[in-house]
Formats: sequence, structure tokens, C-alpha cells
Amino acid sequence: MHILSINLKYIIRQFYLRLSMETYIAILRGINVSGQKMIKMDALRKMCGALKFHNAQTYIQSGNIIFQFKESDPSDLEKKISKAIKKEFGFDVPVIVKGISELKFILKENPFLIKRKEDITKLHVTFLGAEPDKSLLANIAVLKYGDDAFFVVGKSVYLFCQNGYGKTKLSNNYFESKLKTSATTRNWKTLNELLQMAENNSFV
Repeated sequence: MHILSINLKYIIRQFYLRLSMETYIAILRGINVSGQKMIKMDALRKMCGALKFHNAQTYIQSGNIIFQFKESDPSDLEKKISKAIKKEFGFDVPVIVKGISELKFILKENPFLIKRKEDITKLHVTFLGAEPDKSLLANIAVLKYGDDAFFVVGKSVYLFCQNGYGKTKLSNNYFESKLKTSATTRNWKTLNELLQMAENNSFV
């Protein structure tokens, strides 16, 4: 009976702990590209464990993490993860963190789907480290990009790349140079996979 009582208390404690946690999606910039900034996913998950993140999962090698943690400011989590990567792996990596509700809103509000009904295989989202200065944004809004186009909403840049992301001028480096903030991009399929994993994780 004593053992059963301890086990029951543990289960109840874990249940309420899970209820108090939020699920987050972390998106890393520029790892495992052309042999640079190499991080194995199992090492990344181990690092998340050391940070006391729960149920950490990774998706593909470009650096996407789904995890649970107490309700926090995403910018604080971004700094926490970047600092840990610097300490563990020895290089700087910009990190974007979104909660489930924010990512769901971003996906729902894509103007290329709402206004133009574009092919989803040509859609991407670039996440900015900060909301861009309006004057900097105005400078690039008037330029021509061939068949490609973008909309900026807050810290998200919705991209339409007619011939694929690999051939567009609207790269991370372009936005970082013009808008003076960090940028990292994921395609539409990856973002929907991450949202699905995050929603499943929230019930683990």
C-alpha cells in the first residue's frame, strides 16, 4: 500500500506539472549546412534535457526542436537555447522560438493562400529576430523580384518562390542585410509538420 501511495502521488504530481507547461517550437538558423556548424540531433536533444526541457523532439537535420517547458517569454527561451549551443558546440546560432498558438496563427494567416490560392510547394516563411524598421521595409517593398513575392506581417515574412527557394533573391542573407535582423526560413511542409508534432507533444 505504501509503494502504491508513493506511485500515485508521483503520477498526480507529474500530471499537474504537465498541465503547467507550454509546448514550444525552436527553429535554428544555419546548422548542418555544407559541413558548417554541425550538430547531431541526438546531441541537440541531450542538450535540451540538460536545459530541463521536457519531451524534446527534433525534426530533420536543419534544426527544429519541439519541447515542453514552463510558460516563458519566447525571447528568453531563444537566448537560453543560443547560449547553451554556444557552450556545448562552440559556435553562435540564432534561434527563433514560437508557441503553438502563434505558429498556428502564422500558418492560418498566409496571404498567399488567403488572397492568391498559391501552390503550397512554393510557399515559405522567413522568421525575423525582430520586427523590422518601417523605413527599411519600405526600401525593399518597392523593388522587383521577378515572379517571386513577399508579405511581411510582424516578425514573419511570407514568401512565394515561383522557381523554388534555392533560386530566389529573397534569401535569409538578403533579409538580414536589408532589415538588419536575423532571419531563418522553413518551407510550408516543414512548418505544418512541426505544428502537428507540437500539437501531439502537448498531449504527451
